[in-house]
Amino acid sequence: MSPRNATSSPDGAPRPYLNPYAAGVVLGLVLLATIFITGRGLGASGGLKTFLAGTVETVAPAVYEQSSFYQKYAAAHPVTPWKSWLFFELIGLVLGALFSGLISNRLGWKLERGPGVGIRTRVIFALLGGVLFGFGSQLGRGCTSGSALSGMAVMSLGGIVTMLAIFGGAYALAFFFRKLWVK
Repeated sequence: MSPRNATSSPDGAPRPYLNPYAAGVVLGLVLLATIFITGRGLGASGGLKTFLAGTVETVAPAVYEQSSFYQKYAAAHPVTPWKSWLFFELIGLVLGALFSGLISNRLGWKLERGPGVGIRTRVIFALLGGVLFGFGSQLGRGCTSGSALSGMAVMSLGGIVTMLAIFGGAYALAFFFRKLWVK
């Protein structure tokens, strides 16, 4: 058996990544199956909001009942947050990533950064990017998975525009932030 098909090489080296074209086909099939089975596409940007609403409902029910934010959430989502499809999707996302890391011998803590970038700078820019992307996904009413991938899968003009904006914005800003990754 070749090392590519094994979990890891005899010296414990990580298994090679999946071919990106094969991974794209697998992602497309998962998306198609998700739409067929659930009637919804993939998307997780509302998962944190669902988790937060469920936590507040459980830990501080009085705050949940009195807050206009949670009342609007409850009106739009009549089922308890712990039974939301987003909650289960997030559990599957975490368990799938854990399983993938285990079988490919890639499970561990690692902070990837360019050769001239300190840990503090990398963490600050990663957190800033995450916050900005999270904020943008709420303004755009969906993340790359929900708006772009699922939208494009059903030939939505909004999905196509979202994907173009995400990649166009990334390419446009890459010039200014390239020193964080290359010398």
